[in-house]
Amino acid sequence: MTEIFEKLQFYFRFPFVKYAFIVGVLIALCSSLLGVTLVLKRFSFIGDGLSHVAFGAMAVAAVVGLTNRMVLIMPVTVLCAVLLLKTGQNAKIKGDAAIAMISVGALAFGYLLMNLFPTSSNISADVCTTLFGSTSILTLSRVDVWLCAGLSVAVILVFILFYHKIFAVTFDETFAKATGTNANAYHFIIAVIISVVIVLAMNLVGSLLISALIIFPALSAMRVFRNFRSVTICSAVLSVFCAALGILISILWGTPVGPTVVVADIAAFFVFQTIGAAVDAHGK
Repeated sequence: MTEIFEKLQFYFRFPFVKYAFIVGVLIALCSSLLGVTLVLKRFSFIGDGLSHVAFGAMAVAAVVGLTNRMVLIMPVTVLCAVLLLKTGQNAKIKGDAAIAMISVGALAFGYLLMNLFPTSSNISADVCTTLFGSTSILTLSRVDVWLCAGLSVAVILVFILFYHKIFAVTFDETFAKATGTNANAYHFIIAVIISVVIVLAMNLVGSLLISALIIFPALSAMRVFRNFRSVTICSAVLSVFCAALGILISILWGTPVGPTVVVADIAAFFVFQTIGAAVDAHGK
């Protein structure tokens, strides 16, 4: 145990390790907030679809030589999030079909662009980093950390400010509209929050694993709690704990950060599943 603490103390002397830990925890917190809403509205895979859109937008930004890729990635992701939430209500194209269409199309388009107009000599490494977040979180600068921190705080404040309206739209959108709530406006707010979280989470777990970061903490909390607020709080705490644990394990044993965090979330899900089953059995 002493050796572990000494090793962690040694690594945390490096600024990039501190940056990775801070950003990872903030991203995990933001990702968990809307997970409950997305699960209840049956949009669990919207994170997966938007992450692929962000991947395609990042490829375009790299090809055209944008220094600040966020300028292109963020608005494109927000636009697609709005389209997905609107299209998901269309009887002709259900939410899962719309997500599949945009997800596959954006991923294929992005990878094609990266091959036709390579920005480095090692395309495979670039794609692997983007898809799985293996090294990107370890290359963050102080500016990146402040940007992530600012966006994370903004996401948390917006969620707290509109918590009751998001709750109403999540559980009974028809009733919310009948009471005068502008459901479309709150769909837009949800879309913007999701988009910001997706773009931030690409640094931690990469495009392919973002859905796990959003959904697993919410599903785990739902195994034990039944109240919306309790589930949301438990999801946030659990997400932060799993992210911190995953990052620490990756530091100690040299495993990829993104997959390690996701495996921690999966392990937590099985623990909560067992607890929930035991509580239900005791209740009966």
